[in-house]
Amino acid sequence: MGLREEIAAVTVRQLGDIRSAAEALRDIAWARARLRVGVADNIASKQPLTDEDGAILAAEVFGWNAPHERWWADSRLALSSPLPRACRYESETFWVNAEGFRTRQPNRYLDAIDLSNFEKRALCKSAIVVPIHLPFGQIGAVSFNAADPDRTDLSAEFDEHSDELALLSHRFVAGCVKAHRTRQWLPADCQLTKREVECLRWASIGKTDKEISLILGRSHATVRFHIQNAGEKLDAVNRSQTIFKASQLGYLGSAA
Repeated sequence: MGLREEIAAVTVRQLGDIRSAAEALRDIAWARARLRVGVADNIASKQPLTDEDGAILAAEVFGWNAPHERWWADSRLALSSPLPRACRYESETFWVNAEGFRTRQPNRYLDAIDLSNFEKRALCKSAIVVPIHLPFGQIGAVSFNAADPDRTDLSAEFDEHSDELALLSHRFVAGCVKAHRTRQWLPADCQLTKREVECLRWASIGKTDKEISLILGRSHATVRFHIQNAGEKLDAVNRSQTIFKASQLGYLGSAA
C-alpha cells in the first residue's frame, strides 16, 4: 500500500468510517515499524475516543487492555504524563524517553518538562508522539510505541517514519473530531475587523476600555463598541468569552 492509499484508508468522513480507519492506522503502523498506536482526540477530555457504536478504540482496536496499559481509563494522565503535556508546547512530531525529548528543532519549553519517574508517569519507556492541534484550541495526540516494551531508543523509527506517521495521524484524528462534533461552536464565516482585533489584544492582557482608549487614541465609547461588536460576531455572552473565542481562532496571537 502506497502513501496515497494509506491516507485514503485512515480518512474519516462520517461516524461509520471511524472503526475501519482506526484499524487501518493500527495495521499501517505495525507494518511499517512494528509500532503500537495510542490515540487521544482531545487531551483535555476524560472521554476516550469511540467509534459509531460507542466502543472505546484504545481497547477494542488498538489493544491497550493489560492492567498496566489502560492509559485511556486514567483521567489524570493528561496532567501527570509528560507526553500530553509536551503536546501543549509542540506542534511537530517528537520522540521521547527518560533522557529527554528529540525534536526537529529545539524547543526550550520541552527542555523544561520534568521527566523524573518517566516510565511510571508515561506508562512506557519511549514513544514517538504526534501532537494534533485542531480548531478552537483542541489538542489531540497520537503515540507510537515499540512492540518491545523495553525499547528505549526509537531514533531509527523516528527518522524513517515520523513524517508519514504525522500525516496519517492528523488525517485520522481531524476526521474523527469532525464526525463526532454535533454543535456549531461559532457563527459561520466569522471575521473580525482590524480595530476589533486591536482592542481585544489589549483587553486580553487586562487593559480596561479607558486604558485602551488612551493607548489607541480612540474614544471610550468607540473601544466599547468594537469589543461589543466582536462579541456579537463570536456569539459570546460576555467580555471574557469574547477574548477566549478570539484567542482560540488565532486572532490575538501569543508571546514568543
